[in-house]
Amino acid sequence: MPRKGHVKKRQCLPDTKFGSPAMAKFINSLMRKGKKSVAEKIMYRSLDIAGEKLSVEPFEVFKKAMENVRPLVEVRPRRVGGATYQVPVEVPAERAQVLCIRWILNYSRSKKGMPMAERLAREFMDAYKGEGSSIKKKEDTHKMAEANRAFAHYRW
Repeated sequence: MPRKGHVKKRQCLPDTKFGSPAMAKFINSLMRKGKKSVAEKIMYRSLDIAGEKLSVEPFEVFKKAMENVRPLVEVRPRRVGGATYQVPVEVPAERAQVLCIRWILNYSRSKKGMPMAERLAREFMDAYKGEGSSIKKKEDTHKMAEANRAFAHYRW
């Protein structure tokens, strides 16, 4: 049965403190069990910690960290005549943001033994400086794309 029309992308309302849609998306991804106020507290607290330690404006830390982690290329599997090739493709802006958020949250969640705000602050500080787990993930993604550049002509 064919699909009926195109599904429109819903716009995320900007967050209350900084008025940024990207921040609102991050808070929504951080949220567990529908507890948005808890997620907001964690987010703002982590940015305050990071801003304090780096002596930079908290929102600047967020913007720079997101910018540093955002991937430019990734590999997508493509089947050609029985073989599956990892084809490097440019990442659309929306997906780049989603990957960026996912990586930062996953690596902050994987660190144990301290409050979430502290873990997230550390990940933001590392990303701001251009180091840490989420930056490594981005670099690995770029290396994989570079290694498979020979299959770029299979791009669709």
